[in-house]
Amino acid sequence: MNAFGLLLIGLILLCTTTTSSLQCNHLPLQQRKVIENSLRLLDKMGKKFPQQCLREKMSFRFPEQVLKPRQKETVKMAIEEIFQHIFYIFSKNLTLAAWDGTALEQFQNGLYQQIEQLEACVIKKKTHYFRSKEVNRLKLKKYFQKIDCFLKDKQHNLCSWEISRAEMRRCLQLIDKVIRRLNN
Repeated sequence: MNAFGLLLIGLILLCTTTTSSLQCNHLPLQQRKVIENSLRLLDKMGKKFPQQCLREKMSFRFPEQVLKPRQKETVKMAIEEIFQHIFYIFSKNLTLAAWDGTALEQFQNGLYQQIEQLEACVIKKKTHYFRSKEVNRLKLKKYFQKIDCFLKDKQHNLCSWEISRAEMRRCLQLIDKVIRRLNN
């Protein structure tokens, strides 16, 4: 390979790294937009909360302490993990949910894109996060397992999906609040 070819490859790598770095610098703004859009899509997916589901309400208790670390990178990694769990829950057995399919698909796509962006920005620091924050990861896993078990126990019926949708709304609102606080 000649010198010009090596120079070209170097410029491409430099541009790719710079572009990736710029995207990561604007990540909090992107996250807020994605969360706003996700909340709008959650509302659009279904109608008002069904009255018959009120008696089935369940408290899942989101582990808020996972979003209170002092380091921004740790919060980003926790948010990425939360998005992955939400994506998983909303990617299976939705036949009884009776939701707007287009809004659901847009919701899933938005989550997937945000997961991809977060992974690209925090991949280097993940091993440190996994070792030092295992307790928080387990709390998140337990929280989302409760929701998953609730859906299974109720055989993914309409009310269980509506309760889960309302819970994901609260979860996204908490993330939005944390992102706003980090930017101040």
